[in-house]
Amino acid sequence: MINTYYCSSEDFVKNSKIPVRVMDTEAAMMEEIAELMASTIEANNAKGEKTVIICPVGPIGQYPIFANKVNERNISLKNCWFINMDEYLVGDDETIPYENPLSFKATMDRVLYSQVKEELLMPTAQRLFPEPRKEKEIDELFETLGKVDLCLTGVGINGHIAFNEPPKATDAITDEEYKNCGTRCADIATETVVNNGANKLRGALDIFPKRCITLGMKQLLKAKTLKVYLYCNWQWGIMRKMALEEESRFMPVSFLQTHPNAEMVITESLYEFNL
Repeated sequence: MINTYYCSSEDFVKNSKIPVRVMDTEAAMMEEIAELMASTIEANNAKGEKTVIICPVGPIGQYPIFANKVNERNISLKNCWFINMDEYLVGDDETIPYENPLSFKATMDRVLYSQVKEELLMPTAQRLFPEPRKEKEIDELFETLGKVDLCLTGVGINGHIAFNEPPKATDAITDEEYKNCGTRCADIATETVVNNGANKLRGALDIFPKRCITLGMKQLLKAKTLKVYLYCNWQWGIMRKMALEEESRFMPVSFLQTHPNAEMVITESLYEFNL
């Protein structure tokens, strides 16, 4: 039986339950994500088809690169729908204010939408976020659009993808039921609050949001191509668990193991590290 944390790098890749690919650097990953987005849109535009992409805020380094490609190659985004994974909530489950530095919507405007030539940019109505009390609407939109071309994202320290946090052991939900969860408001796990709060608010955990709205695994797993990119030192543990342990709701990203076109992409530094 392979040991999750103490096997060699070679055995880790050999025994992984999901395809693993190693890249040199985080910068190379951001370039790849940007090119995948751009080339997918170009291919769909050439066929007169729409493009639907589920967008993360984490990573975000790909977006300025993608905007440059759009502008330089004159790629029209008019027939694109970009649907963000999630957003923080405050108060009585209200969307975090736009002026808050944690706002994902403001981040997308800053690093992507404001960088694209206006004549190439899609309408505001096609730049979407899940919203509290409109969960059913976003789920129905996925059904109406009929496809998701890409979901290219990171993964949380406890295995969450979007804000699909692992349920508690006492929660009455099965793996299959969890895979079919739709858009919803939810608590943010303590591990996520600590990790994100340490990195984004320098440890000011008491003012870090404790609630969120997120697309469900049902929406994410619709993506024709689903890739998770890992490049942070703290992702080494979940990288090993995702690759070597059994699919489980207690590690939601593990559901990618049975996705027909999923891949885990990691940096050389994560691959080479061994205990």
